[in-house]
Amino acid sequence: MPAAAAEPGCSCCSEEPPVRPVAEPACDCCTGADAVATPAPATCDCCADTVHPASAQTTPSRANTLTSTFTVDGLDCADCAAKLEKRISKLTGVMDANVNFATAKLKVTYDQSKLQPAQIAKAVGGFGYQAALMPAAGGPSGTQQSVFQVAGLDCGDCAAKLEKRIAALAGVASAQVNFAAGKMTVEHAAPVADILQAVKQAGYQAERLTAGPRRPEAKAAWWSNRRTQAMIVSGVILGLATVLEWLNYGNTVLIPLYVAAAVIGGYSAAKSGLYGLRSLTFDMNFLMTVAVIGAAAIGEWSEGAAVAFLFSFGNTLQTYTMDKTRQSIRALMELAPPEALVRRDGVEERLPVEEIVTGDAMIVKPGERIAMDGIVKSGLSAVNQATITGESLPVEKTAGDPVYAGTVNEHGALEIEVTHIAADSTLAKIMHLVEEAQAQKAPSQQFVDVFAKYYTPAVLLVAAGIMVLPWLLFNQPFAPWFYKGLVLLVISCPCALVISTPVSIVSAIGNASRNGVLIKGGAHLEQMGGIQAIAFDKTGTLTYGRPVVTELLPLGEKKEHELLTLAAAVEKWSEHPLAVAIVEKAKQLPLPPATNFKALVGRGAQADVNGQTVYVGNPRLFEELGLSLKQHKEVMISLEEQGKTVMLIGSQTSIWGLIAVADTLRHNSKDAIRELRQAGMKHIAMLSGDNSRVAAFISKTLNLDAYYSELLPQDKVTTVQKLTKEYGTVVMVGDGVNDAPALAAASVGVAMGVAGSDTALETADIALMADDLGKLAYVINLSRKTVAIIKQNIGFSLLTKIVFVIFTFWGYVDLWLAVLADMGSSILVTLNGMRLMQRLR
Repeated sequence: MPAAAAEPGCSCCSEEPPVRPVAEPACDCCTGADAVATPAPATCDCCADTVHPASAQTTPSRANTLTSTFTVDGLDCADCAAKLEKRISKLTGVMDANVNFATAKLKVTYDQSKLQPAQIAKAVGGFGYQAALMPAAGGPSGTQQSVFQVAGLDCGDCAAKLEKRIAALAGVASAQVNFAAGKMTVEHAAPVADILQAVKQAGYQAERLTAGPRRPEAKAAWWSNRRTQAMIVSGVILGLATVLEWLNYGNTVLIPLYVAAAVIGGYSAAKSGLYGLRSLTFDMNFLMTVAVIGAAAIGEWSEGAAVAFLFSFGNTLQTYTMDKTRQSIRALMELAPPEALVRRDGVEERLPVEEIVTGDAMIVKPGERIAMDGIVKSGLSAVNQATITGESLPVEKTAGDPVYAGTVNEHGALEIEVTHIAADSTLAKIMHLVEEAQAQKAPSQQFVDVFAKYYTPAVLLVAAGIMVLPWLLFNQPFAPWFYKGLVLLVISCPCALVISTPVSIVSAIGNASRNGVLIKGGAHLEQMGGIQAIAFDKTGTLTYGRPVVTELLPLGEKKEHELLTLAAAVEKWSEHPLAVAIVEKAKQLPLPPATNFKALVGRGAQADVNGQTVYVGNPRLFEELGLSLKQHKEVMISLEEQGKTVMLIGSQTSIWGLIAVADTLRHNSKDAIRELRQAGMKHIAMLSGDNSRVAAFISKTLNLDAYYSELLPQDKVTTVQKLTKEYGTVVMVGDGVNDAPALAAASVGVAMGVAGSDTALETADIALMADDLGKLAYVINLSRKTVAIIKQNIGFSLLTKIVFVIFTFWGYVDLWLAVLADMGSSILVTLNGMRLMQRLR
């Protein structure tokens, strides 16, 4: 009997039903579509687990947070490992879960007040595996997490092999290498020195990063790198030997020179390759070492030296080009100044940002960069926020306005109260999210990884067969076929293929971040290019979300100002935009006290004012009270056809008046819709909680394909699911947390105006830092260009391999030409991917 579907997070089953949103009582005066919706806790149908969606969990204190590592037996499939990781991550109390299939280890970060290691092990057992908690040196506190900056990572396949090597070290619980950022995160009880030594033996240089914000260091000159110096010396010696060979010098002079060139140029690769052999990982370094030794074994000294030099030269160029793609992240570090002018106890002093705490008063002079996130306490200025939001024009700032680290104060001095420490600033969060996004694998990259997994061993076997089978079975001469096998061995390296996708994703996500768009992974970036339909929330997305009262129409004895004061007295307890508009309109009037306030979800609100219950809400509320609206229908329809929302005010026995409120369209909404049409969007719809006449007016104004009105939060989810069935893929655009269920239901959820909003930054698939709908067409075009370049890179890499393999059997390819083709194709696909760093035309 199959297990019943459980809510996300169930520890004993894997099926996930649709989100069941529950509206909070926040909408007082309309249909409630803009009310905050959160998935409700639920009890699993097949066990007793109580499941809370991650978004609804409270953040545990640092004291309750614990990271444990488990060995997992029975994990024989990478896909199964991914599914296990997904399921464990949804357990109540789990903040992060990572399964390393290569080492069969599970690392879980969790709230120990809600979850214990035994429960995690039991949950793993429920999925058919056996988990055992790894003992840490010195007990649970014996492990630590360290982050290392790794220099020389120029190949995604090499990065994966380095990760496997470090994870296999004694005392290392887990290791993750972020190839895009050039960083490695290690959970370990082993000494840091052992990890650094292992990285060095693998042929790279690692530096342990300190906690908190890190200042960029002066970059060393390109020629000061040891591997670069060795490459130059090898090239000089090889050039000298080649000239002497042209001058007919004998082998007694030439062979030592070729050997010297090969040893100097190939030492780093040989060291890394032979170290990898100890952990049974066969990377490009090992292949090249075999090729050089094999060439020497059959007397091809010049070719062996050429292979060593060309490989070293190619690695140098590839490292340089990959460093250029990583600048999108590292450049962010330079935006926030390392120190700031702070006033404490009446004394002004410059302090490093690491010493500045929340509540400090920071003084920012004209022309200076703002060092910390904060709120303006005094002063008036314009701030250039392009680094955070991508806005082209400076934004006026006055008391009460938020400002962000890394932005530039244009004119006028500002006194700012610090609200976040440097490590928690919006800029720091962007850096972290961009690094995470660039590390995630896009669908095309997953395909390439699977392909390379089977491709490389297959070609190794074929190369070995070519080396010996003709000699053993067909009495062919050994040397020519051994040489062809060496050439095929070099050509078989999948470096160009493996790097073809990540370098494109890294460049594209870096480009987007500089334009105020955070894309939370390559999968979302790729999906955007194939989107067929897009759905917009109305309030706060297509409109400013700041409605104003346009008409007050008395229907009885009460005058306009009486209607306004009574309505404001009720609505001052609400935070809904329409309620705020009424209160704002009455801010100059004295308001009578109101008691027994009650929100009427989807209808309005009520409260007792001057001894009488006053109702403010939509027509549905007064119909439920049993009052007839027939005599007012004509006026209401007229106002709604003008795009205005009509609310009524009255008592349980009579209607006193009408209040018309209008929200204005964003200045760039029309342009954004037109650009989406030009980008090839087939269907553009609007989801709204307003009545159909208001929605129809806005839809007609913007020339939309469809509109859906009078929607509650759960109705928006249903509508998105309906559009998904019809068009395959749908983007939902909303203004943050309020539209969370609908954003989650869409193929890609886009939250806009999320600068400074931690929750929206974490939950959205794509986040527009500013309220700029024009960025949507930009993201779609960027996605399509990225996918096109990825296809070009994959096609070019495979075609190069095929052509050179064919030419190898015809005898037209030498070892040095094979190396040149392999490294050349890697560099070309890298440079092609780097085109995505440029501004889109």
